[in-house]
Amino acid sequence: MLTVILRHDQSKTLDEIDDHLIKTGFIKNFPPEGVEIVSYNIVMGVGHIITLRLPPDKLREVNVAFEKGVWGAFRTEFYPTYDYLRIFNDLKQNVPAPETETSPVKPTPSPTPTPKRTIHHRS
Repeated sequence: MLTVILRHDQSKTLDEIDDHLIKTGFIKNFPPEGVEIVSYNIVMGVGHIITLRLPPDKLREVNVAFEKGVWGAFRTEFYPTYDYLRIFNDLKQNVPAPETETSPVKPTPSPTPTPKRTIHHRS
């Protein structure tokens, strides 16, 4: 999988960015055949975050699609990713329960006995 962050060019308005994506054909032609969009989110203050599932031989085609389609409207960042949710859930099910104490912890007795107090009575 590949996670792509498209950071907005904040010198452009939203209409200018949308026009750019339409003009370059990005909206119509993306993703390339054989590439699946797993998630596509808009993150306020950041831009678009797209997670793709693709075979390794499609990586160049995906890169070119972003270069031709989004450059000029976004800065691009690419991160190879993998789905960890199933692994996390498996680990979570196999974690032993924490040990619980059944009685309050008692202080360890001191090896030196505490001296006894002598009570003085007034006569």
